[in-house]
Amino acid sequence: MTVLGAEKLRAELDNLKKVERPRIIQDIAEARAHGDLSENAEYHAAREQQSFAEGRIKEIEAKLSTAQVIDPTKLNTEGRVVFGATLDLLNESTSEEVTYQIVGDDEASIEEGKISINSPIARALIGKEDGDVVDIQIPGGVHTYEILGVRYK
Repeated sequence: MTVLGAEKLRAELDNLKKVERPRIIQDIAEARAHGDLSENAEYHAAREQQSFAEGRIKEIEAKLSTAQVIDPTKLNTEGRVVFGATLDLLNESTSEEVTYQIVGDDEASIEEGKISINSPIARALIGKEDGDVVDIQIPGGVHTYEILGVRYK
């Protein structure tokens, strides 16, 4: 995962532990004070939130403990496309310019211009250089992209 992706996960983990967990514990305590727990919807909702939050905490901790954080600015890439690189591409069939950053699966968000290292586009681009033209098989067919620029943030 990228350095930014690891930071976002750490921030989410910190929020879950320091903000959400205490709030949920307080919600459970308030719901218990209302009496009979068997028919107490607030109590059951708070317990469900607690279960979700604890599961997410465990998931993030596991990801962070096994993640390999890669900073592309510290790699000797010689202008090649590598994990973490930000690419300016020209779709030659539509003349549309797009910018993508190649990131880990957990960080991928097409709305933010971040594509998974395991996506067909990223797999086809890894190892290529600025100026290369690449044919990429995607679900919509074959698209030809020219690499206009490779940056490392």
